[in-house]
Amino acid sequence: MTTVRIALVGGPMYDQLYNAIPDFERASGIRVEIVAQLPHPELNAFVTNAFESGVPLDAISTHTKYSPSQAQWLRALDDVMPDDLVRDLLPRPAELARIDGRLLQIPRNLDVRLMHYRTDLCSYAPATWQELLDTATRLTRSQSHGTATFHGFLFPGRDSGLFGTFYELLVSAGGNLFDDDLRPAFDSDAGRWAVERIRELYDRVTPRDLVNWHYDDISRSFRDGHAAMVADWPGSYHLYRDPATCRVADRVGLGLLPAGPAGIRAAYAGCHSFAIARGARNLEGAAALIRHLTSFESQLSEARQGAIPCRASALAAVRSEAVNDRQMAERWRLLAEAEKVMIIPPRFAAYPQCEDALWRNVQQAMIGTVSPADAVRTAAAEVRAIVTAHVPVRARENA
Repeated sequence: MTTVRIALVGGPMYDQLYNAIPDFERASGIRVEIVAQLPHPELNAFVTNAFESGVPLDAISTHTKYSPSQAQWLRALDDVMPDDLVRDLLPRPAELARIDGRLLQIPRNLDVRLMHYRTDLCSYAPATWQELLDTATRLTRSQSHGTATFHGFLFPGRDSGLFGTFYELLVSAGGNLFDDDLRPAFDSDAGRWAVERIRELYDRVTPRDLVNWHYDDISRSFRDGHAAMVADWPGSYHLYRDPATCRVADRVGLGLLPAGPAGIRAAYAGCHSFAIARGARNLEGAAALIRHLTSFESQLSEARQGAIPCRASALAAVRSEAVNDRQMAERWRLLAEAEKVMIIPPRFAAYPQCEDALWRNVQQAMIGTVSPADAVRTAAAEVRAIVTAHVPVRARENA
């Protein structure tokens, strides 16, 4: 029996798909060795170390925003993926799957956040960030006795999650991450406003140890009944609907993310994906596994759990199934609206370093170590240095 070695992203919104692997092994006669199953920040570090040190990997989970930094280690898939699979991809995922024209990954799902809120505490999702802050403050205070044990709104306090909240706030205030020449543009009124709101939310409505919380932590807190609102990804929705994993499953409403002072709604987005290592020892097995994990059946199965599939056929099927389910039909309508306001960071190899510089400085302002103005100023200087050192002038001009 041949073996495929794969490093996978792990977590409640991702793991269910991997239940399809035993079926693949029985049907193909190929053994799948999962060498890592980690949250994305840890997975990225593992994959980089594995490729740099020569640890054999055939395939990996990646993401359209991270894959440019891994492109040197990835194999083009144009000749190993069937045309019907590629033609079935939705336009934006199909575009994001390519780097410099080469198909370097097969997208698994399209991630764009929605607001999840307690319908017994809120009549609707707040329309603006100011309304969210006011509502969250009221709900936190109304149930606080000394140290708050119930929080009006939670957001990730570190890594990509904190960056994403900053990015959504920035764009909703009329700002941008970069200008057309890939120079940092967030050292601006909009950038300062975004950090000020994060600091205000942290001061008023969140626990002090939010600095250690990832996406899964805020989701779990809401589902355990300790928060009124969170923004979360589609792939987690099955956890909110199931009373076994959500104590408030009968009281969960959905809405779009709030608008900012510029009247703009913005939803941080991208695609999780699978890729094959350039040095794959079992190319055919890795390609077969990825085809299985992104098949119509696999995509439809994940969509039934809440994820937005990247295959047009699977999306059409799950929407058709939801026609007679008022709650699910409304959810798919909201997701379609959220897709219209998706914001996707520019894709270049040094991007992950820029994101790290940003969230670390935003976090320092969030906890009060530095001012919001100093945070965006320092982050902009660090990002400028990263881009100058790692991005060729021609690439910056064509960004």
